[in-house]
Amino acid sequence: MTYTMSRQVKIDLWLEKKDKEKEKYPKNKETIKLIILTLLLFCSVCFLFLILHFPFPTEFTASLPRTCHHNFTVYVYDLPNEFNIGLLQNCRHLNIYTNMCPHVSNNGLGQPLHRSGRTSWFATHQFIAEMIFHARVENHPCRTRNPHNADIFYVPFYGGLYASSVFREPNLTKRDELAVRLVDYISDQRWWRRSNGRDHFLAIGRTAWDFMRSSDTDFGANILMQMPRVMNMSVLTVERQPWKGDNHFGIPYPSYFHPYTSAEMVTWQNKMRRVERPNLFSFVGGPRKGLEKAAIRDELIRQCAKSSHCELLKCENGGSRCHDPMTVLGVMARSRFCLQAPGDSFTRRSTFDAILAGCIPVFFSPHTMYTQYMWYLPDDKRSYSVFMDEKNSTQIEQELLRISESEVVQMRETVIDLIPRLTYAHPNATNYDLPDAVDVALEALAKQARAKVMVSF
Repeated sequence: MTYTMSRQVKIDLWLEKKDKEKEKYPKNKETIKLIILTLLLFCSVCFLFLILHFPFPTEFTASLPRTCHHNFTVYVYDLPNEFNIGLLQNCRHLNIYTNMCPHVSNNGLGQPLHRSGRTSWFATHQFIAEMIFHARVENHPCRTRNPHNADIFYVPFYGGLYASSVFREPNLTKRDELAVRLVDYISDQRWWRRSNGRDHFLAIGRTAWDFMRSSDTDFGANILMQMPRVMNMSVLTVERQPWKGDNHFGIPYPSYFHPYTSAEMVTWQNKMRRVERPNLFSFVGGPRKGLEKAAIRDELIRQCAKSSHCELLKCENGGSRCHDPMTVLGVMARSRFCLQAPGDSFTRRSTFDAILAGCIPVFFSPHTMYTQYMWYLPDDKRSYSVFMDEKNSTQIEQELLRISESEVVQMRETVIDLIPRLTYAHPNATNYDLPDAVDVALEALAKQARAKVMVSF
């Protein structure tokens, strides 16, 4: 009761004081009002000036245009819908094995792994890079709307999605028809004739083998990469043909992390530096039949299963755990080394999952990484990976134990440093100033295109 009365007294006294001040300075009332209004107007002008000239690093800067910090400009062709987004209307039949409708959502990122709020983690399909690449370039700060100013020309053809929809088409002419129409369309454009397509490029989310069908065999989905006009272009694929693909360039398989900001990426890298890794090595994968280059898989599974230092996530009979991104990354994040054997083809999406998890990849074929992604990797292969040929692949555990702890730490640091450039940032990324997989490719393409154009003159 005493507290209430004293608080009430304070309020009454404060009001009395204000009333007395009003009586004491009645003539200055209008002057004070004018001063206050002037100060408020001046502060508002200053605040507006600061917002326009010195944007604050808060969420409302997300809509402000990013600045191009690269020495190139890229022009994106506005193709007829049949060559890209029109294909998505038939998403249930874009792959003979899988309903692609969940995977083509969110510009190809797929379904979010966290349902509440904004997330940078998605269940991204391994053969969807062409859609993510397209979305990233559409919003890229170095994109130009004026083809006169372009260094490189991007042809956003969803060739991988189309190819996987016609794998079983017996009529080869029909299987090729969309790719043939695309090449006819693009080579008829004014800007193609500027250098006969040498500054043009495609980005395809499947392996090059799916586009190199020869005239005397049914191998390969279609003949896109065998067409002479396409051979003038640069073709980005998740796996290039190592021996004949002079115009093929490897780009990373997309993993599950697509950060909005540089801070998100740095936070993840630091987490991978600190995480406990009780396992010497691990293998995520299943056996393969009838493929000579996949025979090593049986041996890897056998050695991992018998070792107390290895964690095995065996993928067979459609095991759901192998399709759970967090389960896969969890195994890799608990491991120092991740075994990366060839599968249906030389390369694996698992390699990029392992690097995202800060796990040092172990290769058994040079074509799984070394001959594929030259734009993205250090020249010194031993700085970020281990290679085992047929001779030493029979004693994996013993070979890995020979690598000193200091070497392991240094190699892991190199792997973690590689994560940003092997990751596809979110297409709507803001405040993201680290070069991602698309930035690296565009910069290399622009440099290459300038060299090609100079040679042609």
